[in-house]
Amino acid sequence: MVRGKVEMKRIENPASRQVTFSKRRNGLLKKAYELSVLCDAEVALIIFSQKGRLYEFSSSNMQKSIEKYLERAREERGNDQVEQRMQHEAALMKKKIELLENSQRKLLGQNLGAYSLQELHETENQLQRSLHSVRARKALLFKEETEKLLAKEKLLLEENSKLRQKCELREAERGSQSQTTLSSEVVTELFIGPPTTRNAQDFSTFTHK
Repeated sequence: MVRGKVEMKRIENPASRQVTFSKRRNGLLKKAYELSVLCDAEVALIIFSQKGRLYEFSSSNMQKSIEKYLERAREERGNDQVEQRMQHEAALMKKKIELLENSQRKLLGQNLGAYSLQELHETENQLQRSLHSVRARKALLFKEETEKLLAKEKLLLEENSKLRQKCELREAERGSQSQTTLSSEVVTELFIGPPTTRNAQDFSTFTHK
């Protein structure tokens, strides 16, 4: 006799429901045992009947299997939360990039046909504000660069003045040394050297007078 296909819905007859539960429970426990033996898998099966009666099977230790399941479930939930948060951040970043690209194209004057007069007016005002900011920044940099050059020029002038003073001082010292040497040579010539012929003649003439 061919067995008919059972419709998957709650069995209304309590007696038939209890018989079906007993048969399928035993079959499920048998399949769990076979799976653990044939595939060397860690299997833990928990069944509660309609009246709250407990039926269980574990290929190793039920408590350790439950703890392992809870730990792995927490990790999976944590990974799912991280993945969801990253997907949300990626979606926000993608939206920001699209807005920036649209704004850039608008500022560059591309694809303006899709914008209204009000949007074009706002874009024009934004460009004017940007141009004002650029010019102000440029003027500030120019002023800072000018001040740096002036300060550098002042420093170079001061160093040049110091060098000139040092050169003048050295020239004065050299002149003083030359004058001292010349004076020493004149004194030596007058008092140590023999009298010249002209001086002797003058002395003789003075004596005869």
